[in-house]
Amino acid sequence: MDLGLSGGVAVVLGAAHGIGRAIAFMFAQEGADVALLDRDPDVNAVADQIGREFGSAPLGIVADVTDYECVRQAEGEVQARFGRCDHVVFAVGLGSGKVGFPFWNLEPDDWDRVIRVNLLGAVHTAHAFAPGLAQARHGTLLFLTSVAGQIGSQTDPPYSAAKAGLINFAQCAARDLAPCGVRVNALAPGMVKTDLNRSVWAGWNARQPEGERQSYEAWGAEKVRRVSPLGRWQEPEEIAALAVYLASRHARNITGQTLNVDGGQVMHS
Repeated sequence: MDLGLSGGVAVVLGAAHGIGRAIAFMFAQEGADVALLDRDPDVNAVADQIGREFGSAPLGIVADVTDYECVRQAEGEVQARFGRCDHVVFAVGLGSGKVGFPFWNLEPDDWDRVIRVNLLGAVHTAHAFAPGLAQARHGTLLFLTSVAGQIGSQTDPPYSAAKAGLINFAQCAARDLAPCGVRVNALAPGMVKTDLNRSVWAGWNARQPEGERQSYEAWGAEKVRRVSPLGRWQEPEEIAALAVYLASRHARNITGQTLNVDGGQVMHS
């Protein structure tokens, strides 16, 4: 299927690792020029790898999404390099690193960084990039959320609440940008082997008696069996495949939606 993304420009925030990295690679595979943003300097190595593999010239930007001025400057760098921006994907995620069951196992101070990264980082991204998309009267904006934002997950309440807020913000943005021909959606992964998922395991393991601790592999396998009807992990490339499809002309009537890639973990009646 030709997704019609060749020649366009995609910006992926949170592109140094995991799902964001997979999304950046898949946009490049579809022929798009790619700008990669992350606070981790490894983002430049990822950009170099994409350039070697696809013969393109990606732009790597080291920036923190909690700093609005940095995100605005990044938007300017994208425009200066490519002269346009067609698709923006916010693939940033951060957990508290603690197990919040019950929620008072956490302190109120544990919430601040998680909210600023997962929710305000997305708001900063939208404020920086949406005006240009609206002026161009085309394009897409995609927020990576989580099934945890839909089910009141007890694993990490700050993370769940932040992602729930992001789902609602995506709907607000979709309504505002629809008259400009810009589509906004949210994409919710389930169980994916990423650094974020591993940090959830680490927080859980730290609370267990020494004789009851599990390896990451054993913990993950048990949880996948318990929560996913399909009984298998989701892969970053599966999330990326839907992300690029949502940017394509084939999804031109999809906006304001939250789409799950979760093995059936969240089923709405």
